[in-house]
Amino acid sequence: MLDAASWAGRLGGDTFLAQTYQRSYAHFPGTADTAGLFSWDDLNRIIATQRLEPPRLRLSVDGELVPLHRYAIPTTNRRAVTWSRIQPSDFHAQLRDGASLVLDAVEKIHPAVGGAAEGLERFLGTSVQANVYASWTEREGFGRHWDDHDVVVVQLHGSKRWRLYGMTREAPTFRDVESPEEPEGDPVADLVLSPGDVLYLPRGWWHAVTADQGTESLHLTFGMVPHTGADLLLWVVDQLRASLALRRDIPRFGSLAEQSDFVAAMRREVADMMADPRLVERWAESIDTTDLGHAIPSLPYVDGLPARREITVKLTAPRGRLTPNRAQGTVTLSAAGTAWDFAESAAPALGTLLTNQPTTLGEMADSAGLEVKDVAELVSVLIDGHAVAVVGTAL
Repeated sequence: MLDAASWAGRLGGDTFLAQTYQRSYAHFPGTADTAGLFSWDDLNRIIATQRLEPPRLRLSVDGELVPLHRYAIPTTNRRAVTWSRIQPSDFHAQLRDGASLVLDAVEKIHPAVGGAAEGLERFLGTSVQANVYASWTEREGFGRHWDDHDVVVVQLHGSKRWRLYGMTREAPTFRDVESPEEPEGDPVADLVLSPGDVLYLPRGWWHAVTADQGTESLHLTFGMVPHTGADLLLWVVDQLRASLALRRDIPRFGSLAEQSDFVAAMRREVADMMADPRLVERWAESIDTTDLGHAIPSLPYVDGLPARREITVKLTAPRGRLTPNRAQGTVTLSAAGTAWDFAESAAPALGTLLTNQPTTLGEMADSAGLEVKDVAELVSVLIDGHAVAVVGTAL
């Protein structure tokens, strides 16, 4: 399984974070064990059993979307609910003629990919979405383009050629004042990814991708949400809402001196906060512990958990944090926008949750020397706070 430690090992750990991440591309040949991660069988099953309307599932060729009516027909049930039903023969024909297939957010419907996305999220400290791409010909599905987010590509089956052109505008964003210009000249790198290969590409890097190696290609792209200086300033403003200077009405109809004093007061508040050398650390802790994660219901246990050792639970907020409060003899678990204080003796049990791996109530109890009923009560509190979910009912 591609957990946080596995991703760190495959991408280069602290060296990757210090020298490559958000700076330049990196190719890691044959480093990923993709067995069981995602297969053609998984893709067939999802398409056959899920109602996937565009843009969740789409076909693209030469940078243009293929109209839905060319490979699907509208279907209406007796309750007048209509959806698009894929027609396999027409679907195959579009793919055979050069269209590429995209399935967005597959981590939501495939557990192994979901686990890999959570592992990457823990390693990089940002939300991750995983998309599946499949291609059969040398025609480019999306043309030469750039993305507004970093990506980690894992080649699953077959081969795919990536021509990388670098960036023409540093750190472009989704909401930007201008668009990057088309790159000129030859690519700076021309790579062929084989099964198990991993490619990291920063946002803004132009690239063109084709399945021109004579085999069908299947790969996963993990896209990471970027955090920019503008995001940090928005967070700073939110933290300063307690300040009177920021709560006061703008003196739109005041004198020029009043308006100047108003702006000067705000400037002082912002400057004081921005002078904190640990500002980025505070911001990172805040976004990690307030991220809502991936809420999962815990049926059938709607009224607390029974004290059963076999019940398996999992943290659903991958970036939760555990903070010791030694003076008070407590620990604080912060996750999914809430903070809970527990007795210090609960720290080992909570630590097993923070591995982000499924664990049983029995394992949690044994790790801390607690009774299973006490652990069940603790976990029930976290379930009510949407930070933990039952992933094995033991029924």
